[in-house]
Amino acid sequence: MNSWLERFGKWALLSLAEIGKVLIFFSETLRLSVSRPFYLKNVLKQMEQIGVNSIPVVLTTAISTGMVLALQSYTGFKRFGAESLIGAVVSLSMTRELGPVLTGLMVAGRAGASMAAELGTMKVTEQIDAMATLATNPMKYLVVPRFIASTIMMFFLTALGMMIGITGGYFVGVKVLGTNPVTYINQSINNTQVSDIWYGLIKALVFGAVIGLIGCYKGFNTEGGAEGVGKATTGAVVVSCMLILILDYFLSALLW
Repeated sequence: MNSWLERFGKWALLSLAEIGKVLIFFSETLRLSVSRPFYLKNVLKQMEQIGVNSIPVVLTTAISTGMVLALQSYTGFKRFGAESLIGAVVSLSMTRELGPVLTGLMVAGRAGASMAAELGTMKVTEQIDAMATLATNPMKYLVVPRFIASTIMMFFLTALGMMIGITGGYFVGVKVLGTNPVTYINQSINNTQVSDIWYGLIKALVFGAVIGLIGCYKGFNTEGGAEGVGKATTGAVVVSCMLILILDYFLSALLW
């Protein structure tokens, strides 16, 4: 019994210590984000790597989700003669939940892992230490651009994912299943408010910040050579995805 409590206590203390380190890392990142110098070129480069290069996987995920959602909704609603509601279901689902959450998970798996691996490699090869020796703040030069780029690009990727998902649902609902196109569009517009879209985009900003923060934190604290880089990469993806799913509930409860 005592050994079990001892193990639990050690785990709790380590978890609290890790949370504290992340919060300190986050506060330092925010402080450096609003202080000079501003490495705009680095931010733009990271926006391309994190955002533009993630477009194919985001589009594939969004259109597949919208199409499947329309198909499954039609199958269920047909039993009650409510096929006209397919447009509303697809639109609300993509704007409120599926758009930001699935985009966040995909970007975490692609860009979050990339950030952790890149910074982790720099850490174990002592490039970050060398940068500090040359009077360049590694967090300002490496972390802040990735954090800003991840937050901004998640906003636009999510907006794009929403539109493509709704378009995919329209294609299946109207072209494949034969739903009236005017009814589909009217139901989508009448049942989706501007606030639904904005709340989904607010979620995207939070998820983007989480992906950038955790990816950089894991990379910056990598130890143990190549094996450590692999663990940091895996940890960045797992923790980012878990936080996205957890925060999604609290943001939904707060916003709606």
